[in-house]
Amino acid sequence: MGYYLNSTQALTLYKSEVDSPYFVDKSLLLRELFPLVKIGNKHVCITRPRRFGKSVMAAMVASFFGRGIDSSEIFDSLKIAGKTEEADDSTGSATENSGAVISRSVCLADSLDIVPEPEKPKKNKEIFDYRDFLNRYNVIYINFIEPANLSKNYDQFIHRVENVLSRDLHREFSHVDFWDDAAPQEDMTLIHEETGEKFIFVMDEWDCIFHKNYTTDDDRRSFINWLAALTKDKAYVALTYMTGVLPIAKYSSGSTINHFDEYTMSIQPKFSEFFGFTEKEVDMLFQRYLEEERTPKITREDLKLWYDGYYTAGGDRLYNPRSVVKALSNNCLASYWTTSGSYGEIAAYIKNDRADIRKDVALMVTGEAVPTNVEEYAATAMQLTTRTEILSAMVVYGFLNYEDGKVRIPNKELMDEFAKTIREREDLGYINRLAMESDRMLEATLTGNTRTMAEILQFAHDSETPLLSYNHESELTAIVNLVYLSARDKYFVEREDKAGRGYVDFIFYPVDPGEDGIILELKVNSTPEKALQQIKDKGYVMKFRGKMADKKQRAGQIRLVGIGYSKKTKKHRCKVEVLRPSQGSY
Repeated sequence: MGYYLNSTQALTLYKSEVDSPYFVDKSLLLRELFPLVKIGNKHVCITRPRRFGKSVMAAMVASFFGRGIDSSEIFDSLKIAGKTEEADDSTGSATENSGAVISRSVCLADSLDIVPEPEKPKKNKEIFDYRDFLNRYNVIYINFIEPANLSKNYDQFIHRVENVLSRDLHREFSHVDFWDDAAPQEDMTLIHEETGEKFIFVMDEWDCIFHKNYTTDDDRRSFINWLAALTKDKAYVALTYMTGVLPIAKYSSGSTINHFDEYTMSIQPKFSEFFGFTEKEVDMLFQRYLEEERTPKITREDLKLWYDGYYTAGGDRLYNPRSVVKALSNNCLASYWTTSGSYGEIAAYIKNDRADIRKDVALMVTGEAVPTNVEEYAATAMQLTTRTEILSAMVVYGFLNYEDGKVRIPNKELMDEFAKTIREREDLGYINRLAMESDRMLEATLTGNTRTMAEILQFAHDSETPLLSYNHESELTAIVNLVYLSARDKYFVEREDKAGRGYVDFIFYPVDPGEDGIILELKVNSTPEKALQQIKDKGYVMKFRGKMADKKQRAGQIRLVGIGYSKKTKKHRCKVEVLRPSQGSY
C-alpha cells in the first residue's frame, strides 16, 4: 500500500461518512462504472458546485475498487450489494423471470404438439455482480488539494505529485526493471507490458490548482497537458474517474483532453441523482433527525426554504447536501455555504459592473429570475468578460441555479449571503446605498413613520439604478425588496400570488415569536388607501395567521402597509394600519 496507490485514505474517509447518522447511500453510482471498467480506457469527469458530495463519492469509488484493504464489510451492507440486478426495472425483471417465461412457452408448445423456437436473448444492459469488481483493481487516488496547498509554485506541485506516485509504483512493483528518471506514465506502461496490470485513477478536485495565486496561464496549460500525458490513449488505464468544480478547458475540437466524457449539473442529466439530496432523501434524513434530536428546532419546511432550489438538467430538484447535514447535525439553521469558498469573485463582478451584471444581481436578490444562456466556459479563461460568461460561472460555482433558460438565487442560504455582500460592500454603488437604507425603512414601517418611508422610496426612484423605470412588475418587486433588504434578518419574506398587473404583494413572517408581522401592497397610479383595502379584500390577514398557526407560532401585531405611486407626479404615498392580536381578521 502506498500514499496514492492502493492507500487506505479513501476508505477511512468514506467509512466516516457511512457511520454518520445522516449518511445517504448513493453506492449505485458504482453500477454506472462497472461497464466502463470492463471495457477499459474510459474517462469520466463529473463537475458539481462546491460542497455537493464530490469528494465523498470519489472516496467511495476508490474504496470500492482499490486493493489497499478489504472494504466488503462496508459495501456488503449498501445498495450496491445484491441489488445490481435492479439497474433497470425492466431489465431486472426480464433477467430474473426468464426461466419462468421459457417454461410457460414449452408447456404451451407441448399441448399444441409444436416445438418452440429458442427465445432470443434480449439486448439489455449486461448484469454485473459487484463482487467481481470489489477490491480487484490497482487504484491511484489523488486529492489534488493537498499537494496544491503544500506547494509554493506549480513546479513544486507537479513534482510532488509525480515523485510520490513514482515512489508508490516502484515499491509496489519492485520486480519491474524501471528506467532511470522515468515519468509515472512511462513507469505504468512498463508495469502493464510486463504484468498486464491496469490502473483506475480517482482524481478529486482536479481544478483546485487553477485557483492558486501562484498558478499562471502557462501553468494551467501545463497541467492540462500533464493530465493528457497520464491518461489519454494509455493501455494501462481501466478507468479515470475525475471530479471538480470547473468544466474541462476546451481549446478547440482537437482538445488536449477531449477523451473525457464530461457531466455537468446544468447540461447533462446522467449521474444527477448521485450528487445532492433529493426530496425523498431529505424526507428520510428529517425523520431520522426527529428520532435522534431531543429538542428539534428545525422543520421540514425550513430545510426546503434554506437549502433547496437546485435543478439538474433532467429536471430533478436537489438540496445542498453539506448544508442539510450540517443543519441537522447542529440542530441549527444557518448559512454553511460561506466556509466553502469566497464571495470575492462575485463582488468583483458586481463592482466592475461588467456587461451590466449589477442590474442582474440586484434583480436576483429581490427574488427575480434573469434570462440567460449557460455556456461551458474554458477553465483556463479566468478573466470573464461577457454577461453570459459571468452568470455561467456563478452557476458552475453553485451561487445560482439554472432552469428553463433563467438563472436565480436558489434558496435562503445563498440569498442571505448575496444580501450580506450587497450591504457590506460600499464599492457596489447604488445597490449598496439602497440596501443601507433598508434598516431605516424597516424601522420607519414598524413605527408608522410614513413620511420617512416615502422619502426612502423617493430616494430609490431618483437613484441612478436602471431598475426603477417602473415599467414592469419585476421592477416594482425589486424596489420593495431592496428597500426592505434588512428585513430578511428578522422575517421570512414571501411574495404572494399576483392578482393583476401594476402591483405586487408581500407578507413578512416574523422569525421570532411575538414579533410584529407585515403585509404590504404596492399600487401604481392609485392610493395607499386602496392598497390597504385590497389587502383586506384578498384575505391576506387570514393567510398570515393561518401560516403562523401552522408553524405553531404566535405573532404580535400585524402591520398593514399600503404604498401608492403616481406615474404622473413621480411621488410615493404610504399608509400603515395596525391590527392587534385581539382584533378579528377581515
